[in-house]
This record gives sequence, C-alpha cells and structure tokens, in this order.
Amino acid sequence: MYKLDIGWPKTPEHFTGQTFCVAVDSLHGLVYVGQRGDNVPKVLVFSEEGYFLHAWNDTVEMPHGIFVWNTATGSSVWITDVGTGKYGHTVKQYSPLGKLMQVLGTPGNAGSSLIPLQFDQPAEIFVEETGEIYVVDGDGGMNNRLLKLSDDYKEIWLTGTNGSGIGQFKIPHSVTLDAFGRVWVADRDNKRIQVFDKVTGEWLGSWSGCFSEDGPYSVRFTADYKYLIVAQLNINRLAILAAPPVGSIGDCVMVHSVQLADETKPHLVDVDMRSGAVYVAEIGAQQVQKYVPLS
Repeated sequence: MYKLDIGWPKTPEHFTGQTFCVAVDSLHGLVYVGQRGDNVPKVLVFSEEGYFLHAWNDTVEMPHGIFVWNTATGSSVWITDVGTGKYGHTVKQYSPLGKLMQVLGTPGNAGSSLIPLQFDQPAEIFVEETGEIYVVDGDGGMNNRLLKLSDDYKEIWLTGTNGSGIGQFKIPHSVTLDAFGRVWVADRDNKRIQVFDKVTGEWLGSWSGCFSEDGPYSVRFTADYKYLIVAQLNINRLAILAAPPVGSIGDCVMVHSVQLADETKPHLVDVDMRSGAVYVAEIGAQQVQKYVPLS
C-alpha cells in the first residue's frame, strides 16, 4: 500500500536532535518537524518535496505532539510541550514562522486544574476546522484524560482517569477525529484504542485485538478515512487498520503493515490529506520518513 520516498528530505543532515513529531500542512505543501536536544532548533520546516525551508526555536522546550490548523484566514501550528522548565506543561499556538500566539496551560507548572487550565505532560492535540480542540493529557504525568475545549479555550467536556476500565487511560498518547464525529485515542499503555463521541464525550468502543505485541503510539486516518495508521514504537511497525463506517466500532482488523528497520522507533505520524503521503517521526533513527501510496 505504501513505498518509502527515499529522496525525502533532500538534506537529512538538518535532523540534529530526536525527532518526536511531525505535522503536515497539506494546503500549503509544508511539513513541520518537532525535535528535541541541546542547542538544536526545536521546529524544522520542509516543503512536501523535501527541501529544508527554515527552523525556529523560540519558547519551545520539549515538543511532544504537533498539529497544523488551517482556516480561511490563515494557518497556525499547535505544539504540546512536555518540558519541565519555564515553558513546559503547555499547549502552544504559533504562526507558521514561529511567532507565539497563544499558550494554554500554566507554563512551568504541572497540574490537573481546569480553572486555571493546567496540564501535566500533554501528549498531543487535534484541532477541528471550527477551532474546537482535543488534547490528550498526558505522556506519563499525573493526568490520564481527554479534554475538549471550545474555540475560546473553555472546557466542553473532559473524560478519563488513570486505569484500565472503560474510558480510563494509561498514557493517552495520540488523538484524532474521523469523518463521522468520533474521537480516536491511542491508549498506549493499556494497549488499545478507545473511541468517543465528539459532541458528548460518550464512550463508543475500543480496539485491543491488534495490539498484543505493542500498544498504539499514534492514530491518524488516511485521506479517504478508510484506514487508520498506527505507529508501534517498540516493534518498529506501522499498522494499517480498516476504519469502521458509521455505526458499530467492532474490533480492529489489520489489513497491512509496514515493518521498519530495527531501532527506528516510530513515535508519531501524520498524513497529507491531499496526497495521501504518510510522514513518520522516528526517535530511534532520529529522522522523519515519508511513505507515499502505491497508485
């Protein structure tokens, strides 16, 4: 179903840290990469053809998740920051050139409060076209929750506590939406994906049958919403699962997988919703790789 684009990027030497996350701006043909390390630029920007464009660093400490939000008036880049310094435990919005526009959370302070809003190692964010926001919080901190915020950053609903029961999480690591009003969460250490109603937050089902070997690290749909692409870091694999249409979630069916090299450690992925290309941020190989659909 996919083949590696060995020519992407043109200059891999720009990957100078651990590449934790990747986000595609399919409207403008841009790819944003979040990386960690001492004295490295934290965000790298490439063209979809693989040319390095620029980098920025301001107020980003330890990027974990990254998401591009496009509207009729412009685009912005949201980053979850799990750092422990003065910028950490936040979800931040930047302009495409790296100007800080918005900070959610209490910088430098981990917590569980909703007023004022606090996070503890927020793992990933997904923003709808309407501006409504979904955050999975967090990546191993005190919180194990899925939070929906309005476009003016007020809580709409909140679900999840630490545990293995229905609607509980052990490291909710990635979040995405399908075309049918459902929120999909990679419940990493419970080795399952859980699904919720985007309007009410009601639990709709879970998938665990595909994850006996390793939990899901990422959730992203293909451009046609027919498949879900899941990174499994510890077994260096991308699992491609059949996405259910409207109605019952059922259980997962793996239709294909892409086996990566040993120690690649795929962490998070994103999909170009125009071309269908899949970008994989690999913290072991310290690179982002691009996989293109076989026509």
